[in-house]
Amino acid sequence: MYQFDIAAGTKADLYRDLLAALGALTADETDPIANMANAAALVWEYLPDLNWAGFYRLVEGELVLGPFQGKVACIRIPVGKGVCGAAAATLTTQLVEDVHAFPGHIACDAASRSELVVPVTKDGTLIAVLDLDSPEPARFDADDAAGCEALAALLAERLAI
Repeated sequence: MYQFDIAAGTKADLYRDLLAALGALTADETDPIANMANAAALVWEYLPDLNWAGFYRLVEGELVLGPFQGKVACIRIPVGKGVCGAAAATLTTQLVEDVHAFPGHIACDAASRSELVVPVTKDGTLIAVLDLDSPEPARFDADDAAGCEALAALLAERLAI
């Protein structure tokens, strides 16, 4: 059993502690599904105001649902479609304050109002995207993006792809 001391202070403290916890969880594991599953559970448990946290893996040129926490989700997303597809196509983090204003947003959960999607890349190649949804408008900010980018970078180094 794992138990982590995650700070309730600043966002910087929170993401520092999440990064340390993810490091401990993945230190001796290379299986991508196991590591993504634990990463999704960790983020779900400690980041407030989420209604979905998980991964879409790049499989044969398409994003395919991976480990997640939350309601059932869309299974396949074409690269370039929706927020996840935009992150995959551009290899850049997508921080969307209002998903209803995002052209082509794919609504897997009608309760979602904001979204943060971070590409998980290794040696410049897309492995997956980390997708966080919230029922709160403008839930995510630059600190969340930077924190999740650090989580994605650590995770990418631990995946045997």
